[in-house]
Amino acid sequence: MNKTPSHILLSPRITEKGAYLAEHGAYVFNVAKNANKKEIADAIQTVFKVTPRRVTVVAIPSKKVQTRGTNRTGRSGGGKKAYVYLKKGETIEIV
Repeated sequence: MNKTPSHILLSPRITEKGAYLAEHGAYVFNVAKNANKKEIADAIQTVFKVTPRRVTVVAIPSKKVQTRGTNRTGRSGGGKKAYVYLKKGETIEIV
């Protein structure tokens, strides 16, 4: 299957930690579970026209969750996130 950048980069992770890292040249994205570092770096370069210096990938484990109303148990989806470090002077504008 041919992977496009929209299949690899799912969304930016908007968190306090992500905002702090963005000030220092690192950005956090939710990525596809089957994406590797090379594909993520290529997708960042294609979409945002910047050069990633380093890409770190972290697996997010699924967790047991309980609904509020009916107290049924289930599992959260889990997934994968990528920390993308850019060269000095380059930024990504996340709206």
